[in-house]
Amino acid sequence: MNTASANLPQTTATVKLLIDGRFVESNSAEWQDVINPATQEVLARVPFATDAEIEAAIASAKRAFKTWKNTPLATRARIMLKLQALVREHMPRIARTLSEEQGKTLPDAEGDVFRGLEVVEHACSIGTLQLGEFAENVANGVDTYTLRQPIGVCAGIAPFNFPAMIPLWMFPMAIVCGNTFVLKPSEQDPLTPMLLAELALEAGVPPGVLNIIHGGKRAVDAVCTHADIAAVSFVGSTAVGTHVYELASQHGKRVQAMMGAKNHAVVLPDAAKEQSLNAVVGATFGAAGQRCMATSVTVLVGEARHWIPDIVARAKTLQVNVGTAKGADLGPVISRHAKNRILGLIEDGIREGAKLELDGRDVKVAGYEKGNFVGPTVFSGVSPQMKIYTTEIFGPVMVIVCVDTLNEAIDLVNANPFGNGTGLFTQSGAAARKFQNEIDVGQVGINVPIPVPVPYFSFTGSRGSKLGDLGPYGKQAVQFYTQTKTVTTRWFDDAASSGGVNTTISLK
Repeated sequence: MNTASANLPQTTATVKLLIDGRFVESNSAEWQDVINPATQEVLARVPFATDAEIEAAIASAKRAFKTWKNTPLATRARIMLKLQALVREHMPRIARTLSEEQGKTLPDAEGDVFRGLEVVEHACSIGTLQLGEFAENVANGVDTYTLRQPIGVCAGIAPFNFPAMIPLWMFPMAIVCGNTFVLKPSEQDPLTPMLLAELALEAGVPPGVLNIIHGGKRAVDAVCTHADIAAVSFVGSTAVGTHVYELASQHGKRVQAMMGAKNHAVVLPDAAKEQSLNAVVGATFGAAGQRCMATSVTVLVGEARHWIPDIVARAKTLQVNVGTAKGADLGPVISRHAKNRILGLIEDGIREGAKLELDGRDVKVAGYEKGNFVGPTVFSGVSPQMKIYTTEIFGPVMVIVCVDTLNEAIDLVNANPFGNGTGLFTQSGAAARKFQNEIDVGQVGINVPIPVPVPYFSFTGSRGSKLGDLGPYGKQAVQFYTQTKTVTTRWFDDAASSGGVNTTISLK
């Protein structure tokens, strides 16, 4: 809930804005508490930037673009090299901050940072990633080549569930391509992105090249409609992502929007049982289920339906605790609102007739009774018409659907409106080949539960999980953050022998 700054303790730390290379205090009258989800402790207060502050951040990025776009590739690459070294050096500090404000366990928080760090490392290869093409003698004495040039001021809208990884997917790739950037982190956990910004400035990112604003819908709409913003990258919920895509597109922006999901793991009876079930349980309940790539639906095919007790037994072994506790497998969900929403969906599942195999609603953590904890929850007997199947729960809830054949499983996955990720567990190469060929989902894992590709490729969700045709990192990100200029040249040795006027299009 937003509160006036006058009602907040004056000793509470404030989250700054980053404008023109300086961390500045906001003049906003609208603030929100940054709350530790395990303790309800107020860690800081974050401002909802004023219109003037948003304008100042975008204007700073516009000024910086005039010189940054001409910065040599090698200089940009060296800044990325420095940034990746600093992120690696400070990973424990970043992970602890992330755990405190988001709730993840420390190992999961470090994984959050590391998956972003991989993209920074890939950005160091900009010298080869941003190469154009050249063709000699496309006509008599005529050569054609392409240039990949930056597009201007870009903006990123990041979600709460990966406060390190997603910003590191966004601004490093944008600025290493020669653009400048305005980042709007989630107002629920802005401290981690601000740490990353500190390291970016220390790495040598010039003033104005990276700016950070905070806020809600007003800030989102501002970057989607501002005349000086060329492109908008979004990761988050389907409702907000659709709004961002439509609004920014209407205002002439390039947009990539990675949105909601309902990811299925299809388990065949010939799968390596121990490894497969461990993978599925980990992919469902890790990060308390707050991943867009979480395996929230387990599809048991044929005789694999008898493995439900094994799934439940594994889920029962997972330890729910504050994220910084040793041995914790999952921490709290991000907010009380999120917890109440998850509990409501569990009630819906019971009401609709699904069998509650494992109930995580009453989990208690000693010393953290106010925490937003939900334990691993497992439903069986789920049908595709139930709300717990059709809705992205975004919590530690597994729904199990049983089918008789692989064809039925493929039809089930393809009928779902989302297309972020899916996995197949089998020891049959023929089944795997059929699955990867016929499944209509952007990211497919074979005996891999969360098939997020390494940065040499790109994140490639599809259908209802993605709007826009280019992904947020890898080669597709370079395409998104650059525009292609084609140059056709012809040089003459002697102007006097150039011949007569040619009125045709041909360059023979």
